[in-house]
Amino acid sequence: MSRIAVAMSGGVDSSTTAALLQQQGHEVFGITMRLFEPLKTGPGSAVHDAAVVAAHLGIPHHVADFEEEFRRLIISDFIAQYQNGQTPNPCVRCNRFIKFGRLLETARELGAEFLATGHYVRKTVDPDGTSHLRVARNSRKDQTYFLYTLTQEQLRQIIFPLGEVESKDEVRRLAAQFGLPVAQKSDSQEVCFIPNDDYVAFLEGQGGITATPGEIIHLNGRVVGRHQGTHRYTIGQRKGMGIAWSEPLHVLAIDTQHNRLVVGEQQHLLKAGLAAEEVSWLIEPPAEEFETTCKIRYRHQPVACRVTIAPNNRCRVRFHEPQRSVTPGQALVFYQGDEVLGGGRIVGPEEE
Repeated sequence: MSRIAVAMSGGVDSSTTAALLQQQGHEVFGITMRLFEPLKTGPGSAVHDAAVVAAHLGIPHHVADFEEEFRRLIISDFIAQYQNGQTPNPCVRCNRFIKFGRLLETARELGAEFLATGHYVRKTVDPDGTSHLRVARNSRKDQTYFLYTLTQEQLRQIIFPLGEVESKDEVRRLAAQFGLPVAQKSDSQEVCFIPNDDYVAFLEGQGGITATPGEIIHLNGRVVGRHQGTHRYTIGQRKGMGIAWSEPLHVLAIDTQHNRLVVGEQQHLLKAGLAAEEVSWLIEPPAEEFETTCKIRYRHQPVACRVTIAPNNRCRVRFHEPQRSVTPGQALVFYQGDEVLGGGRIVGPEEE
């Protein structure tokens, strides 16, 4: 049996992960990350609830203070990307630098052979030791999209006990069987550091972004309205612009240099391809140019595409069928069947 650290957030998924591993006979201890000034420190907070679960299971519990790194690497980057007209995915970046960077290091320093998390993903290992990241059995909750930055070395040290569980209801049933006090706790919000999922309030409050009104311009060059700050909008957005037009208009581009939005009809959202940067590969690509499938946002179904690898960790993607709302700042993730090959950060769409 192994000595395993469990990343415990105080939620039902990570708590059930700890209980399952303990049931299997492993030597388990919990680590909770302190990432930002918490909204609350008592019942309901990550540190409090994780400590209660650890006490219930009779396992050691540690708190790792990564607040400075989290603010510098995740929150500051999140704000800066919005200022640059992009729509970032902070969970991808947090997994790369914090959870499977600093937390994995801390787990090893505390004597763990493996780090376990409550992510809904699967891992398989070949006889030669090559690890593969695969879609969870519970495909509706699958989180592989957020983990494409993992390396082979990291993946070898990580365990995902919930990857084979069929449903969230099954996780809650297991939690109840273990008598976990968080068995019925509601799921966490979309982005942990944004109260009530209110991006605008966060960006204009803690982010210090000033809402500067500007022009909304149709593709044909005509000024059709006024926006209330470019950070309040994202590619594909239709509502909230107050434009009277013969048919619905969508945000096509965010031009922060000239403080304006470019809008157009729905068909103009369709793009033939995209460019991406900061590309990393969990599995070595088969050639400089190859066919595979990709997702360009979390709830996107993988679509067929052709990938051309470029220098400096960049690539170009050509979709077999045009895709809508290619959004700069979002993650691009490549799949071969149910396996993650790698991914990158979308720079922008390409027409041809």
